[in-house]
Order: sequence, then C-alpha cells, then structure tokens
Amino acid sequence: MTLSADAYLSVVRSTIDRVSAGQREAVEGAADLIAAALAADGVVHAFGTGHSEALAMEIAGRAGGLVPTNRVALRDVVIHGGESPSVLGPTLERDPAVAHRLLDLLPVNPADVFVVASNSGVNGAIVEFARLVKERGHGLIAITSREHSAGVESRHPSGRKLADLADVVLDNGAPYGDATLELPGGGAVGAVSSITAALLAQQIVVEVVRRLIDAGQTPPVYLSANIPAGDAHNEELERRYAGRIRRGS
Repeated sequence: MTLSADAYLSVVRSTIDRVSAGQREAVEGAADLIAAALAADGVVHAFGTGHSEALAMEIAGRAGGLVPTNRVALRDVVIHGGESPSVLGPTLERDPAVAHRLLDLLPVNPADVFVVASNSGVNGAIVEFARLVKERGHGLIAITSREHSAGVESRHPSGRKLADLADVVLDNGAPYGDATLELPGGGAVGAVSSITAALLAQQIVVEVVRRLIDAGQTPPVYLSANIPAGDAHNEELERRYAGRIRRGS
C-alpha cells in the first residue's frame, strides 16, 4: 500500500463506512441503554485508558454532548483518591486492583450506565472495571476492536476480555495493532481506533437525544462554553446533577 496522507485518508474512509454500516444495530442498542438510564435519573460514566481515554472525553463534558455524564480516568486515584502521583505509569492499566479503587471513588447510583473503551479489551484494569460494573447490576457498553482483541491474550486473571462482559459491544473496526499502513521494514503507521470510536460515541449521543425528544423530554445537552450564554446554560443543567458528575479532571 502507498504510504501517503491520501492513502491513509482512503483507509479511514473505508473503515468509517464499514463501521457505520456494521455497527448500526449496536449503536441503537447502546442508545436504548443510555436513554433508559437517563429516564431513570441515571448518569453515564465513561472510562478508557491510554488513547481510549479520548472516547471518554467524547462522551463526557463536551459541547453538543449530554450533561449527565462523568469521565473516569486512572489519574482519579490521585486527583480524587489522594494517592501519590508515583502510582501513575504506563503499566497501571494492567493492574486489576485499580478498578476497585476507581469505582469506590465514583458517585454511582443504581440507574447509572457505563461506557468502557479499550482497543485491545484485555488489560486488567479495564476488564476488572467491567466485571465490577456488571457485578453491581449496571448496564455496560463496550467499544473495542474485535480483530485486535481476538489476536491477544487477556491480562486479567479470569482470562476474560471486555467484550465478554458487556451488554452491548461496538466494534471500532481497527485492525490488529491499530495502525493501518504497513512500513517496508516492518511495523505500521496511521492508527484509526480514535477516529472510529469518536464516530461511534457521537452516533450514540445523537440517537440518545433523538429518543429523549421522541419521549417528549428536553435533552440535557451542553452548549459550547465559548459562545454567549454557554456558561450559564451549562451551569444550570449541571446543578441538576450536583455531586454526581465531575468536571475538570
């Protein structure tokens, strides 16, 4: 394959088309879960590690997105849990024990629903977090690469993977290793998982909002803080969920 910006664009376009067509039913299922949770006064908790944290940022706290959302990150154990910053590192996502700490720090209600993103779906913290979410009776939506996950062993003691635990699984369409353009000497460049995960996240949000409107509700959606009245609009909506959603972490 030609190594160029145009070649990468072509791969991205074809992957987007494939994901959009193939994941339509899963998007609908995820939207159903979230809309039901919001109708029961729940909020959405979104968690991802590494580059999958970008998915959580698509779900929680951005313009055009839902207000009753909460972003979960490994650094919460420092920011909200008082741990030393020295605990943070590239291998923390492999530690199942950190999942218990993260959930203990969360303001969770019974109606809340979770969105968990991991391209590989095999790291210990992600799998344990998903296991605990289901053990506690919450709805769970996973965004992962089916191809990559199938090609690697689980790093969780149970041998399970994220996709094994979720109520709804969305395949981000990324290949094994994520990057798409092979290099002559080995390896590849041009990752796609962040792009397709963002697409899926925004499709889910749009479908949730459609469901709320169809039910005669006014959807609690953020305006950009960089337009007139944006701050006032957002702060009023956030007050409805005081103590249940975090911002600024």
